[in-house]
Amino acid sequence: MIFNPLNSTPKKILIITYYWPPSGGSGVQRWVKFVKYLVKNGWDPIIYTPENPEYPSLDNSLLHEIPKNITVIKTPIWEPFDLYKKIANRKNPENINAGFLTEHGKKNKWIEALSIWIRGNFFIPDARKYWIKPSIKFLNNYLNNNSADLIVSTGPPHSMHMIAQGVKKKTGIPWLADFRDPWTNIDFYSDLKLTRFADRKHRRLEKNILRNADQVVCVGETMAEEMRALGAKRVAVITNGYDTSDILTSSKQIDEDKFSIVHIGTLNRSRNPEILWQALEKLVSINPNARKKLEIKLVGKVDINVKNSIKRHGLEKFLNLVPYIEHKDAVHFQAHASILLLLINNTPNAKGILTGKMFEYLGAKRPILSIGPVDGDAAKIITSCKAGSTYDYKDSNGILNFLNEQLNGNQIYHSVGHEKYSRENLTKDLIDLFNSMLHELQNENK
Repeated sequence: MIFNPLNSTPKKILIITYYWPPSGGSGVQRWVKFVKYLVKNGWDPIIYTPENPEYPSLDNSLLHEIPKNITVIKTPIWEPFDLYKKIANRKNPENINAGFLTEHGKKNKWIEALSIWIRGNFFIPDARKYWIKPSIKFLNNYLNNNSADLIVSTGPPHSMHMIAQGVKKKTGIPWLADFRDPWTNIDFYSDLKLTRFADRKHRRLEKNILRNADQVVCVGETMAEEMRALGAKRVAVITNGYDTSDILTSSKQIDEDKFSIVHIGTLNRSRNPEILWQALEKLVSINPNARKKLEIKLVGKVDINVKNSIKRHGLEKFLNLVPYIEHKDAVHFQAHASILLLLINNTPNAKGILTGKMFEYLGAKRPILSIGPVDGDAAKIITSCKAGSTYDYKDSNGILNFLNEQLNGNQIYHSVGHEKYSRENLTKDLIDLFNSMLHELQNENK
């Protein structure tokens, strides 16, 4: 089918995504929420996703977010994780999926290193590469009998963009490539142990996607600047956000008997806030109220190195570890926190990192303690919304003063102007892009 926008109604959107409920994590929430509000605005999403994916976590509560009667197409995928699990003697591939956690300590360290080297150099752009060609063939056949006005691919994994590129080449349907994270500038890229050949291939594929997509979308201004420098012809920023319906369902009663510092999500080695543990160790030594009320609540997967750091600073008795929970429960923990902890990886790309949880923190309207670049994208948003404070990775005194002020009730933060980050408003921005793409193509075909 050759696309002709003049003969179709701009309502159907083919969305190519690896992550879809019951997958858990922030990666799936972006497009589940977009789909929810696209349907409410009269658009008709068609989801294309694997039939048998390897998800690092499950969240069945997100199944209830999917609008009724939307089309979800699934085809089988083969991934090399069975081979990885045999090599590394693991029951679950989460260690490669979730930023290379080292929960297993030094055991089989050389096997872990070998597995990462194989993943980085042989599975380019990622471990879903074997789904690219079958998906292009399947979707081209599907579109011979079914209409679509737009194609969206969301990554990582960036194989999704390569699928969309192949379908666009055959059909001519306008294509929007959505980057939730960078490709070669992602924080763990250097950990892939790439050869020069593999690095060049990653960079060549990345440039091809950015230059061939009709529209590129990313989640932050720094990332947008990097993509323009790589040759992307049209780049727009649509951040992640929070859903008001999630926030409204959660009570905001704060336990006055606890000074609860809450972190939601994976806490890996590169995100370990050693400076915070130092500040908290000092706080409990000088403030009797802190010794009485402090609670460090880490909700999600926590690397062994983080646990050891907390123990070294004598904070183990204040630690409350909560295993991975569904999104609806995570929102509840956010609403009841004394302080919400936002940690930006101390990596070369730190300035441009915008985690999905930050926007839900804004919606929760609890004080945010952010540790990361004070001139980064996250810091700018937190400051503009008057939602908390950001401190440099070495600013122990600043962090200690913030904690003292919050513990004594001397500094109150009330998020303002954060409504533009609601999922509903962000979807309206996305719809504006869709309409612009279709309008531009119609003008080209006149």
